[in-house]
Amino acid sequence: MTKTSDKATIVKEHLEKATSYGAYRELVSEHAERGTSTGPEQTEALTQYTLLNHSRMKRLDKTVKIPEGVQEKFQHFSGQQTWLVLTESWCGDAAQSMPAMNKLAGLAEHIEFKVLLRDDNPELMNEFLTHGSMSIPKLIVWDHNKAEVVGDWGPRPSVATQMVKDFKEEHGTLTPEFKKDLQVWYNKDKTQNIIEDLAALIA
Repeated sequence: MTKTSDKATIVKEHLEKATSYGAYRELVSEHAERGTSTGPEQTEALTQYTLLNHSRMKRLDKTVKIPEGVQEKFQHFSGQQTWLVLTESWCGDAAQSMPAMNKLAGLAEHIEFKVLLRDDNPELMNEFLTHGSMSIPKLIVWDHNKAEVVGDWGPRPSVATQMVKDFKEEHGTLTPEFKKDLQVWYNKDKTQNIIEDLAALIA
C-alpha cells in the first residue's frame, strides 16, 4: 500500500501533464474520424465504442441539466480543487459521466477539470483501483489547500453500481443484454444520479 505522502506526489506529478476536457473531446473526435481509439489495443469493437461515445458526449455536453440546488452549491464552493479523471475513448461509463463532471466543475470558480488516459498512466491508475481492477472512469479530487486527495469517484454512479453488483451476484458475469439495459438506465436517468454523487464530493 502506497503511503499517503507518496500517493500525493504521484497525483501532483500527473496533474502537471493532464489535459483539458476540450482537448480530450478533440482527441476523441479525431479517433472517431480516423476509425481508431485511444489506448494501445486497436479493435473494431473499441472503434465502434469510440464512435458511439463521441456522439453520446456531444449530446450530453448540450443536454446535461444541473438542478438549481446543486448549481448553488458549486457556485458557492470556496475551496480550490482539481478534478482529475482517468479515462479512455472506448469507455461507455466515462462517456455518460464526463459531460456532467465538466458542467459541475465549470460552475465553481476554483475547480479545474482535467483528463488523463488510463493506459498512458498506469502508475496513477494503480493508486485508484476498484476492487483490484483498473476500472474507469476514475475521478480523483485533489485539494490544493490541503495538498492531498480528498475524494474519488467511479467507475459508475451509485444506482448503476448497485445494479451491476446485484446482477453479478445472481449471474456471475455481466451479459451483453445487461450492458444494453444499463445504457437504457443511463439514458432514462439523464445523468441525475451522477450529479447527485458528484455533488456529495464537495463540502
